[in-house]
Amino acid sequence: MLAILKRELSAYFNSIIGYIFIAVIYLFGGLFFWVTSIYSGNADLGGVFANIMMIVELIIPILTMRMISEDFKLKTDQALLTAPIRPISIALGKYFSAVIVYLMGISVTLAYAVVVSFFTTPDWITVLGSYIGILTMGMALISIGMFISSLTESQIVAAAVTYAVSIFIILMDGILGFFKKSFLYNFLSYLSFSKHYKNFTLGIVNMENIVFFLTICVFFIFLTSYMLEKRKWN
Repeated sequence: MLAILKRELSAYFNSIIGYIFIAVIYLFGGLFFWVTSIYSGNADLGGVFANIMMIVELIIPILTMRMISEDFKLKTDQALLTAPIRPISIALGKYFSAVIVYLMGISVTLAYAVVVSFFTTPDWITVLGSYIGILTMGMALISIGMFISSLTESQIVAAAVTYAVSIFIILMDGILGFFKKSFLYNFLSYLSFSKHYKNFTLGIVNMENIVFFLTICVFFIFLTSYMLEKRKWN
């Protein structure tokens, strides 16, 4: 798994993908920080994390589109799948390499709290909760994107489908209004990323919300491993 992780991590920065992903988070994160904190004189960073959530949802496809599909297209998956390494190890190596790049991007949010601390004492509980929220939510989105990438040889198709899923996640709360007082409403409400994430931005670190995002991670990593196993035997 470590060999796969190093290989994939290197690939992100041997191409422009890793740099673009990190630059976009830094750019928009800095913009949100300036508008909601510096310009308005507000020490509460909850607004920064609330806004950056949408950016994360929209740029995760950049990070995940090549994870599996590129190997399929270049036929390098044949070498991986015939090597003495289990498909789950391949999936985990690729997954954690993307998570590390993601961490590099969102780590800038901690710098915002440091800047605020020079002027006043930030609400560190809210900062910590928000950071845990954006980390676990991003990990869940990466696992979904990786699974979608395992379904096609085209990076463009993988990116497009992941974008569609991300947009659906963003719009889910609005869609809920059409299904009030029904089983579907309760089901979709539970799956709402924004509802689970919102508590973190309020400084509420609830294990239920952490478990929700981690369960999604495990589920889609397992599905990706299954798709690799299926391709191996085919």
